Amino acid sequence: MHRKAVQKVMPSYPEMAKTMRLSGTVRVEVKVAPNGKVMSAAVLGGHPLLAAVAVDAARQWKFAPGPDETTEVVRLEFF
Repeated sequence: MHRKAVQKVMPSYPEMAKTMRLSGTVRVEVKVAPNGKVMSAAVLGGHPLLAAVAVDAARQWKFAPGPDETTEVVRLEFF
């Protein structure tokens, strides 16, 4: 079951990544509780300099409530 994100938090772009002109996508797997809150988040792929801020942002997302715990994949873009 795919749950809709009702509140998204965008990550801050790390200064070092800006200096290096890094861009790209970080994929984060989040476990979502029935109430829609993120219980945990782990990086699936993306540049290591962008991964930490992506996980921090993904943990703050809120999803639509559902009957069960679900796992979702969040894609965060850095440009």
